[in-house]
Amino acid sequence: MVGEKIYEIHGKVTGARAVQGSSHGEVNMEVSFQGMGHILGVNTMDMGTYVARLRQSGVLYGTGHGISMTNEGESITWHGEAIGHPTGKGMEAKWRGSIFMNTQSHKLVRLNTMVIVFEWDVDEQGNAKGAGWEWK
Repeated sequence: MVGEKIYEIHGKVTGARAVQGSSHGEVNMEVSFQGMGHILGVNTMDMGTYVARLRQSGVLYGTGHGISMTNEGESITWHGEAIGHPTGKGMEAKWRGSIFMNTQSHKLVRLNTMVIVFEWDVDEQGNAKGAGWEWK
């Protein structure tokens, strides 16, 4: 069951490049982004990178990792996996997946025990927005 909204981020793709995939002839896209938002009501600056692989079915599979910094200088690291559906308009895609966060912040320590399901949408100009909810 989906519970409390944990985070919301608005950002922008800051870079993309093609990288060699795991098999001969496979090409993956490595995408970096940066954004602002909040996690558990605390303002954060978020940055991360994900690698997307286009499957034969036309669906994207991605893995990513990153870090969020609070205004007080506390950090939250994260990693996640998702399935993406490209729209055919530039880099526009709708991603749905799960993310795990880790922090030493006493204020945010409950993040260490959560599975978070998320949505991450990127438009054709690279503008991005995402939100995540605790999965109970």
